[in-house]
Amino acid sequence: MPRARMALAVVVLPVLALTACFGDLVIAEPSAGNTDTAEATATSPHATASSPRASASSPTSPPTVSITPSENLDAITVSDADVPEVTVPAPWAISSTQTKVLRDSNNPQVVGEKARVTVNYVGVNGRTGAVFDSSFQRGQEATFSLEGVITGFKNGITGQKVGSRVLIAMTGADGYPQGNPQAGIQAGDSLVFVVDIIAASYDEALGEAVTPAAGLPTMTMTDGKPELTFPEGGVNADQLVVQPLIKGSGAEIAADSTISVKFRVWGAKSGKLILDGWSGAQSSKLSALINGWKTGLLGQTAGSRVMLVVPAADSYPNGEPSKGLEAGEGVVYVIDILDVQAPQKES
Repeated sequence: MPRARMALAVVVLPVLALTACFGDLVIAEPSAGNTDTAEATATSPHATASSPRASASSPTSPPTVSITPSENLDAITVSDADVPEVTVPAPWAISSTQTKVLRDSNNPQVVGEKARVTVNYVGVNGRTGAVFDSSFQRGQEATFSLEGVITGFKNGITGQKVGSRVLIAMTGADGYPQGNPQAGIQAGDSLVFVVDIIAASYDEALGEAVTPAAGLPTMTMTDGKPELTFPEGGVNADQLVVQPLIKGSGAEIAADSTISVKFRVWGAKSGKLILDGWSGAQSSKLSALINGWKTGLLGQTAGSRVMLVVPAADSYPNGEPSKGLEAGEGVVYVIDILDVQAPQKES
């Protein structure tokens, strides 16, 4: 395998592993068919935190109190404190899942439906009015992928601005349809969350545009993808050139970071598109990538779009003849940095 393919061979990040680190069992998406019992999980709290789907699948008795579902969120009060107090007039339920912005944000970044997010949250059971989970109380922000959480939570913060605080009330169908005995959630219980959205991965570069240096290819966006127009004879790729095109405001890449990106690659002389990795985010440790990336992306920030001109020795030393890249020809990358993660600390 050519060395440059290391920049393409990615490590898929484990979704549930991120959630499990924080013990956020109540927002992990339930999975039918797991037969772990409440008794077993009660005696092993660490086990349940690392396998939240198991506890969520054990059905519980339906609520014995008849509740007329509310059409809105008017009866719920939330304090404006840094650690919010949520008051629900129990027993209470919602007729349809709803979201309300409590604190707006001037951050232009919105949460995508597949984003990895960092949040603080508190969850309240509408039937009992009791808090069943709170990262605020644990004193530790929670980070996880929205692809691994319950529907109401995912839909509630998708499209919301990073930096905002939102109130989410969800039906039992959008929470835990079969209940979650560990958290005291019965089948059909409506759940209420107040969520501070601290950070999120990007869907595309977002930030301040940077004027590139003269002599580099000209980039335009066509159908959501970057296209490059090369000067006559291509560009000189004898040495690494790092050219930010958009400067994002997210986390900075360190040598031990894991990054998520999308990218395209062209031959530096021919201007031919060699590889298209723009269809979705791909993730890897920076240390596992080609030298051109390890050096060129160091210190860049999430939300940025970066052009790299990489010598052949640091990319495709043997070329890629089947794609029209000759041996010794350098390459030009356009990279959107969607997410930057520091190494996870062992708990």
